[in-house]
This record gives sequence, structure tokens and C-alpha cells, in this order.
Amino acid sequence: MKKILGITFASLLFSLPVVAGQIARIDVVGNQRMDSESVRILSGVQVGDNIGLSKTNQIAKKLQESGYFSKINVYVSDDVLKIRVTEAPLVNMVTVEGNDEISTDDLKKEIKTKERTSYDESVIGADVQRMLTLYQRKGYFGTKIEPQKIELDGNRVNVVYEISEGHPTWITDIDFRGNKHFSNRTLRGEILSRQHAWWRFMTQFDTFDEDRIQYDAQMLRQFYLRNGYVNFAVKDIQGTFTPDRQYYSVIFTVDEGDKYKIGKLSVDNPFDDVPTEDLLDVIVMDTGDIYNIDDVEETMSLLRSKVADFGYAFINVEPVPTKNDDKHTIDLEFKIQKTNRIYLNTINILGNVRTFDTVIEHLLPMRSGDPFSLQTIEEGRQKLMRTRYFKEVQMVPTRVADSNMMNLDVKVEEQPTGELSGGFGWSNINGFMIDAGITENNFMGRGQIVQLRGSVAEYQKQVLFSFTEPYLFGRSLSAGVDVSYTMYDYSSLGSFGYDRDSLTVSGRMGWRLTDNWTQNIRLSAAFDQNYDIQATGGWQEANLYTLGTSFRYHNLDTNFEQNTHTGVVANLGLSYTGFGGTESYMRYSGDIIGMVKFWDDRWQLRSSLDFGYIQPLDGDYVSRVYRYFLGGESLRGFDVAGVGSRNWAYATYALGGLWKINGSTQLNFPIFIPDQYQIKGFVFMDYGVLGKPPADEDYYPQYMRGDPKYKNYIDDLVRTSAGVGVYWNTPMGPMNFSWGWPLRMTEYDREQRFLLSFETQF
Repeated sequence: MKKILGITFASLLFSLPVVAGQIARIDVVGNQRMDSESVRILSGVQVGDNIGLSKTNQIAKKLQESGYFSKINVYVSDDVLKIRVTEAPLVNMVTVEGNDEISTDDLKKEIKTKERTSYDESVIGADVQRMLTLYQRKGYFGTKIEPQKIELDGNRVNVVYEISEGHPTWITDIDFRGNKHFSNRTLRGEILSRQHAWWRFMTQFDTFDEDRIQYDAQMLRQFYLRNGYVNFAVKDIQGTFTPDRQYYSVIFTVDEGDKYKIGKLSVDNPFDDVPTEDLLDVIVMDTGDIYNIDDVEETMSLLRSKVADFGYAFINVEPVPTKNDDKHTIDLEFKIQKTNRIYLNTINILGNVRTFDTVIEHLLPMRSGDPFSLQTIEEGRQKLMRTRYFKEVQMVPTRVADSNMMNLDVKVEEQPTGELSGGFGWSNINGFMIDAGITENNFMGRGQIVQLRGSVAEYQKQVLFSFTEPYLFGRSLSAGVDVSYTMYDYSSLGSFGYDRDSLTVSGRMGWRLTDNWTQNIRLSAAFDQNYDIQATGGWQEANLYTLGTSFRYHNLDTNFEQNTHTGVVANLGLSYTGFGGTESYMRYSGDIIGMVKFWDDRWQLRSSLDFGYIQPLDGDYVSRVYRYFLGGESLRGFDVAGVGSRNWAYATYALGGLWKINGSTQLNFPIFIPDQYQIKGFVFMDYGVLGKPPADEDYYPQYMRGDPKYKNYIDDLVRTSAGVGVYWNTPMGPMNFSWGWPLRMTEYDREQRFLLSFETQF
């Protein structure tokens, strides 16, 4: 019995952990790429340390966490610490296979496993999860990713992520519960997600995305708040996947509450020098209107801008609502926080490498010392963006500490302004066209524009050189010269019936009269060769020397993303042609375009009016090639030069008129295709009046008088048309398709229902 107890005691004694003792040496075994000293440093232990069993476990864990080793064994033999390692394979190459819906570049951004790093299973597993998350955001919940390790010589491996995408998880049903005032169909139209249909191939909104479903709930709330339901709430969102997770249905449970209207409206104005009446005028709602959260937010923005115009920047406007549940009304007081008037201290221009500071300064409508105005700053940003010199413009104001001054940083990101371009297109007035040119819109960083361009079309050929200096003598004074040679082959186009070769040389100068008005003067000489089918004598020379001036008004608020505008653009011009040339007349012209953007800036109403009048001097005859014509793009639904007077001799061709008035009203609107494709529909109504030609055109040979077969059609009647169309801003260039139907026309007018214009650059 005593012998058995002794053996047992000895076994227990030898199985106990090694008592901690000082280490005299550290041996590293098994390392190939990493030197022994580096392993010792990673272990965190030094000769002379006391090492026990717990300490060896800590050393092994620390080396394991470094990611350089696949196997680690740490133990103490006598006074020697031995570290035996097997190095993890070195990653030679990382590839992705089987991906179509997400690019390899986008997937590799999520992969942390890199070439020439140690192979680590935990890192690869995290890579897989991040890529799966990327697929799930696109609705591909059935995606499977299998990482493969391909062993190579030299303890190296290739890592291949094999992807099986499957098809996206489509949304099959979107339903609503609790809605009484709006139908399911209406509510589906107010959210971003869509039920899957075969024709939605151009959008991904019919695939499941959890973040988008949550955003849909916010869109529902905004919709109800725009329609007066201030107590609206989304009570629950229930989603169901099919077992294979390839289809998804969702139900929104809502509580609409009651509809509220606007009660009393007031403004708490703390500024004595800001008229309260001016602030009340910018409120976009009236008592009795349905409560609309968009109107509240727009009013807040307008109040901030109006107060800022008086020099009080960065004010806070807080709407204070008072609900009257018995009357279902909400009283709104817009409370304005009082601040001191702010002035501009310095304007710093940052980010421009090529464009001179002076060029940017000329475009800015504010200077140091001016009252700080957010509206003026936004005007400056839009002016800089319109130059197309910059990809992005940011206006960053910074308050000067302990003062009523503000510094303004104008941060610009330049973009290429030179173009070596070519293009092709088609339109009813030019036919098929090919052009090429070189343009520099910011020559030498001075804002100068230099252009050399040529085009060849079915009915027109042209070569043009142009130079513009926008800041002559360092002032806001533009000057330029243009030289062009144009061949018009219009004898077989529409109802024109003439050809014309023209060499034109002109000089011009322009200046700004006010913030919105500019004036230009132009002196030109045109040396023409004209062939008119209705005239005798074949080709005729014509020299035209012209001096003219024009006034331009431009005031637009532009949404660059939607390419919509609110404002007015107008031109008014008059010119004298004479100075001993072959033609002598005065020409008066003008046009005005008014635009209004609305409904999230996605809709636009555009109305235009254009007029022109030629006054022959000293009874001189004005050749047909210099008269006005209507039709085609100027009066849709009619052929090019398809309306107006004609005579017995050449009834095929229009005589043109000495004056014209024409215009158009057009509504542009988004269609079911997402905005990013930049496709919009439009409806329009055009109208026009073409004046009579010179009296010389209304003639008959003596022997034909009284013969009913020969008749002149001389008129100045109104023509109208209406139609629909589609505008597509394609990646290659804009395309316009329109179908017009004449509403008021004569028997000798020429119709053209379909109109296409397309131009591309490359």
C-alpha cells in the first residue's frame, strides 16, 4: 500500500507546472523568412526574465496574434526558452472570379488580404463577410463566396475568391395597412422601392435593400407631412423572404392621424433695421392652406436668405408650432435668433493651379468689406461653375474670432478646359453632320477662349476661328475676333431654295452694365456668293458691311444636377447694314425666355418669344437669303422654311418675310426612368407669324393676269402647332425627339410631324 502511494505521489510531482525561473537563452526554431531576432522581439521576452507555464502561454498567444505563424510551440527546457514556429504561407496573388454585378476593383477595396503578406484564415473570413455585405446592398442575398487556397512552392499560396452571384432578391409585393386616405398604389409611388417587373431592367430599386426600406419609411412620413398629416407614424415594417431568399415582400403598417391646416402665421423679428413686412412677404403659405413640411422648410430658408441680405449671417430660424387639436390647425411662429451684422474680411482663393486669381476675382460679385450675404455668395459660386473651368466650387465662410468679420475661402477644383473633339449628329436643318475642332476655354489660365473648328453636313459646311479676351486691359471688358467660311447648300432643303457661300470677318466688344445686363457691339464684313433658284443670273456677289449692338439680360437660378432653371434670359439687338455694300437695311431683333423649375426642381416650365424686323433703306430690295423663315425647330410640326408666302413661279419655295414673331411654351417633366439616366418628357405648343416679303415678290407677267392657274399666296397669318417629345442627355450627347401636329395652317404650308436632333462629342 505504501509503495503504491509513493508512485502516485511521484507522478503528481512530475506533472506539476515548471516553477518559474530565469531564462539564460532564447532559441528560435523553424523560422525561414523571418530572422530569429525579430521573432524574439515579437515574443516580448528577454534573457533574464522569469518564465512559468502561464507566461509561455502568453508568449504563444502574442506570436499567434502577429499573423506571421500558423503553428507555435513555446516551452522551457532547463534555463532555455525554446520557441518552435511554423511560418504562415506568403500570399503570392489575390484574385476574384465569377463576379459580374460588382466590378473587381470595387470588390478588391473590401479585401484586406494583400500580396506579400502572411496568409491568415481570420482575415480571409472577414474579407468574405465584407464582400457579401456589398452584394447584399445590391440585393444579391443568395450570393456565395468560397475562398480557395492554392499552394505553391516556397511556402507561398494564391488566394482565389470564387463567387456565385445567383440573381438578386427581388421585391415581389409592397403593401400597406392602416392607410385610409391614400391608396396602396399612391403610397407605392411615393417610396423609392418598387415591385419587380421585367421592364424595370434599368433600375435596381426592385431589389431588396434593408437601408432603402428604412429610407422608404422616412419618405412616407415626408409625404404625409406634405399633405397635412402631422401625427403620421410608421408603426411596423414586416418583411418576409422566401426560403431560398430570392424573393421578398414587405408590409408597412401606418397610423395616418388627422389632417391639419395652417392657422396663424407670424415672425418674431429681433432686428430693428429689417422690415417685418419684408419677412412676412417671403412666407410661402397662407392661413387655411394644408400644412406642408416642404413649405415650412422653404420659408425657413427664404427667411435666412432675406435677413442675410441685410448683413446678418448665420442666423437660426426656428418654427414654433402650436397645435389646435379641436380645430385641426397649426399656428406657426418663425422665431429668428438675433445676431450682429457681419462683414467680409478677406477672400482667399484656394485650389487653383492654372487659373489666375484675377480671373476668379473678376467673376466674384463680392469684395472685402462688403456686408456678408449668402445670396451674393451663391451667385458667385454659380458664376464660377458656369465658366466650366472648375469641376467643383465650394464657398466656405469662417467666422473671425471675437469680431463681426467673416473670412471666405473660395475652394475650386480645376478641370481640363481644352478640348480636342469630334462629333457627329443629325438634325432636320443640317442633315447628317460630322465636325471636329480644338477649343481652349481658359487659354494660359487667363480665361481667354480660342477655338478652331470645322464641320461638314449634308446641307452646310463651315470652318471657324474665334478668339475672345474676357478681361481687356484688366477690366470687365471682353473683346474678340471671329473669322468663318460657311457654305449653305439649301437649294434642296425644305422650302429654302437657295445656296450661299459666305466669308465673314468680325470684331466685337462687350461690357457689363449691371449684374444682369451686358452690352455688345459688333462690326462685321461678309463677302457672299448667292445662288437663288427664284432669281435670274446664276451666282451673284453680295458684300454686307454691318455695325450692330445688342443688349443681354441674364438672371437664372440653376440646379446643375437636374439641369433646370428659374429666371429670365433676354436679348435685344439692332444693326445697320450698308456702308456701300450691296444690301442696305436696318435689322431689329429680340428674344426672351422665361423658365420656372418646381417640384424638387425636376419639372420645368419654359416659355419663349422671338421677334425680328428688317427695314429696307431707301426702298432697297432685300434679297431672299437674308429674310426670315419659320419652320422646323423654330415652329415644330412644320417643315424647315415650311410656312409663309409663295408665288406662282416657284410655289415649292417660301419667299420669306421681312418680319417674324414666333414663340413656344414647353413643360419638361420626369418620366418613370430614374433621374440618373437624364431622360425627360415634354409637351409643347408653338406659334408663329411670318411677315410678308417685299412688294416686288407679288407680281404676275402681263399675259398671266386673270388666269386662275397662276396665283400668288402672300400672307401674314398666324400658325400654331402642338406636340410631345422626349429629351435624352445620352453619354455621347443630347438627343431630342419630338412629334408636332399643326393646329392652324394653310393649304400651301409644308408639314413635318417628326423632328430629331442629335449631336455627340468624342
